[in-house]
Amino acid sequence: MNIVAREHHETAADWLARLESPECTPAERAAFEDWLAASAQHVEAFLEAERLHAMAASLRADPALRAAVPVPVMRPRRPVRPASRRWPLALAASLVLALGVLGWMRLQPGPVATAEYATAVGETRQVVLEDGTRMTLDTGTVVATAFGRDTREVELVQGRVRFEVGEDPARPFRVQAAASTIRDIGTTFQVTRRGDDVDVGLVEGEVDVSRNDGAASVRLAPGERVRVDAQGRFSRVQALDLPMAEGWPRGELVFRDRRLEDLVLEMNRYSAKPLRLGDPSLAGLSVSGVFRANAQGELVAALQEGWGLGAEDEGDAIVLRAAPR
Repeated sequence: MNIVAREHHETAADWLARLESPECTPAERAAFEDWLAASAQHVEAFLEAERLHAMAASLRADPALRAAVPVPVMRPRRPVRPASRRWPLALAASLVLALGVLGWMRLQPGPVATAEYATAVGETRQVVLEDGTRMTLDTGTVVATAFGRDTREVELVQGRVRFEVGEDPARPFRVQAAASTIRDIGTTFQVTRRGDDVDVGLVEGEVDVSRNDGAASVRLAPGERVRVDAQGRFSRVQALDLPMAEGWPRGELVFRDRRLEDLVLEMNRYSAKPLRLGDPSLAGLSVSGVFRANAQGELVAALQEGWGLGAEDEGDAIVLRAAPR
């Protein structure tokens, strides 16, 4: 039993003793009823105190135990007024009232705590929510949360987020992004929203990805991903690029035999001044490497040295071209 529970039980025992006393006043009974109605734990503690009191009374009535206990010397005591027997009825009524109120409270939706989180271009951020869920927000991301007594709802407005979901079986964890809803089943997963296209990748555990209208859904296994377009149409389930998925939360862009066009698009999400391909034939150039997400200059230098590209700052963009031969 923890400290708080022990305090509840001690308080309940004190109330029971006071209510048994002929000197208990109406004000004290009213205070007891307020205490009882304040918490379900108070009700449970008082019922347990009554149960223990009844057990003790039955033991006192046991003939064998009575014979084994020496008869105490009785001393005169001052007379007291007879105890009122109306208190059990009041107690029963207060218990019914408290349980009814608590039951009603459990049926109400309760307050919902809302919050918004955002990152600027080039920024990543980690947020730990009240349930222990850890969110890693990628660059240019906007997220809204709404946590209630029975629900945990997150909306991805734009960007990319990695979720490491805290355990709370009583409150399902759901992420809404455009036409998609992702329901967590104890997982680490990532959701990317660009416009109204959504990409969901599962690192560990399980998630169900469904359309908002519930007309279609797919369950992902670890290492899988799926895309959902603005009309709620699912792509086929594909393999998740785990090195890349594990890299960006650390600030790294991990590419393995990927198109240069994809690397440029990814790096541009972190930079105020974009990279642009001056020669369309460069789009399919195969690139591998680990690049710091917020270090555009390092990437340009690597492309110049390793792939022989040229780069020119044209004011509004850095243009990549094949180096002249």
